[in-house]
Amino acid sequence: MPGPSARTVSPMLASPTKTVPSGAEWLHEVKWDGVRVILEVSGGAVRTTSRNGNVTTAAWPELATSPLGDRDLVLDGEVIALNEAGVPDFRVLQHRMHVRRAAEVARLVRSVPVTLMAFDLLGLDGEDLTAAPLVERRERLAGLDLTGSAWAVPEAYDDGAMLLEATRAQGLEGVVSKRRASPYRPGVRSPDWLKLAHRHRGTYVVGGWRPQVGTDDRLAAVLVGEPTADGLAYRGRVGSGLSGATARRLQALLEPLAAGRSPFADAVPRVDATGTRWVEPVVVVDVDTHGAGYDRLRQPSFQGVRDDVAPEDLLVGRDPGRGGGRG
Repeated sequence: MPGPSARTVSPMLASPTKTVPSGAEWLHEVKWDGVRVILEVSGGAVRTTSRNGNVTTAAWPELATSPLGDRDLVLDGEVIALNEAGVPDFRVLQHRMHVRRAAEVARLVRSVPVTLMAFDLLGLDGEDLTAAPLVERRERLAGLDLTGSAWAVPEAYDDGAMLLEATRAQGLEGVVSKRRASPYRPGVRSPDWLKLAHRHRGTYVVGGWRPQVGTDDRLAAVLVGEPTADGLAYRGRVGSGLSGATARRLQALLEPLAAGRSPFADAVPRVDATGTRWVEPVVVVDVDTHGAGYDRLRQPSFQGVRDDVAPEDLLVGRDPGRGGGRG
């Protein structure tokens, strides 16, 4: 049976979960903070496509030579780049994602090298493996010699609870759990694959609020920052978690603090600043976010006002108190 083609295969997707499943029927993998790709080798030529089907081969020249020569194969994986701490970091990868000019790509290959973390084998030497169980696909993938290349095969683990804690401690994105017997279902968000991303809670200072579109007086989002020695550093806009009574209570706190200018030391992007009501930076709030250490909060969610922490307690390098600080 002919193998699948990266020109037609859409990646199988994982369903969100709040707990890592246990039991012998599950394997567990690291959830990588990168860019999902389907990689196809046909006649020795490598082609990568993004999750939405765009051809991205030119962006990743490190992946353009197959360590298996002219063997045909189709892989599912994640392209990652490491930050200075040696941790996969989407921020670093953003410098390369949309660059296509050859000279600029060549420069970035040296300064921001990438690796393909190949975690599934969909086709090999013309054979379609998508109907085979995951354990068979993983076994055959592990048997391929990818050493010495920019391709790697990450480990799979039996103990999901252990991996969850290890990824949290190492600052990794999270865990993906997969049923050992599951086939590969292109384009399907399946309960056979479950994903759990770590959420990190930080404490920030509100510098402004934005009304709901079409209104002048209903709070829909707040702009928050982090106190530093150079002033209040802008960290992003938070809208998730702000509705109903929660939004009304926060608005009642902020309206008496109206200010004539932005309290942030750095420039706020126009898309965030437009329509914002600036306030004196005295209200402290907790925010859950996806990933830690970013200049801008990722997928932030409002968690509540902190009455036990003052803005000066959050200065970088000082003890932020219970539950405060970044992370």
